[in-house]
Amino acid sequence: MKALAEVKQVQKNVDEFKLGPVSLAIEAGTITALVGTNGSGKSTLLKLMMNQAKADAGNIKIHNMFVNGLNEEWKTHIAYQPQTMIGWDAFSGKALREFIAPLYPAWDDQQFNDIIQAFSVPLNKRFGKLSQGMQQKLILALTVARNTSILLLDEPTAFMDIPSKQKFIDLLIEWIESGDRAIVMSTHQVDDIMKLADYLCVLQEGKWMGTYEKETIQHMYCQFWMRDALPTESLPGEVSREGNQFITSKPEAMEAYMREHDLHCVNQKTLDLEESLSLLLNK
Repeated sequence: MKALAEVKQVQKNVDEFKLGPVSLAIEAGTITALVGTNGSGKSTLLKLMMNQAKADAGNIKIHNMFVNGLNEEWKTHIAYQPQTMIGWDAFSGKALREFIAPLYPAWDDQQFNDIIQAFSVPLNKRFGKLSQGMQQKLILALTVARNTSILLLDEPTAFMDIPSKQKFIDLLIEWIESGDRAIVMSTHQVDDIMKLADYLCVLQEGKWMGTYEKETIQHMYCQFWMRDALPTESLPGEVSREGNQFITSKPEAMEAYMREHDLHCVNQKTLDLEESLSLLLNK
């Protein structure tokens, strides 16, 4: 697949916080979710990709152009939806559209109107008077309509209700299937990850834990319940234990160990995505 964006060994220091080094290849046709606890560096990474923050080391390319170089054509290929907008409160949605649309040569007015209608956004109302959920919907419309090949979305459904989240998911699936496009989104919403993400970039307190296919994390950990007391020695891939049950990151090796030591399992299950992410982030 073609890489639309590349992040190579990027590092950023902000006071006591250190992000990275992080490396990512964002390929066409994929959705990458940035996941991690609060303050892990997800929003910082998105800002670095937009060159709104300057990396202390490493480099970032959008469509093979360095974001910190003299050629700023890369900006026409990427659109960014931050969590909050500064300076928008006094303007209506209609006015914001009139400001933003001329800045993007490929602006898609039909796409903008379709999103506005789907979410029933009142364009004549001032941005500051809208609910947080409605603000997110308007920002989404103003971002997607820029008709770029890359979308960066920072917690895009944080304030949306359940029906709106489903519309949002359907919208992004339709959007990414309509061309050589990619999405990078930070989120705490497991449902968004389950329904949208192809890859998960895992960050914890600024440390890049790795980028995984979603299915890999879904099969990363297995829980066993044993008939008898557990051996005192550490078990293959052991992550945790309590009583006669334990969690392992190496279920096949554990099954071989049980056969070799004549241990009997009464039940086992593969942990779901949310449980696996929690364990991965607590390493």
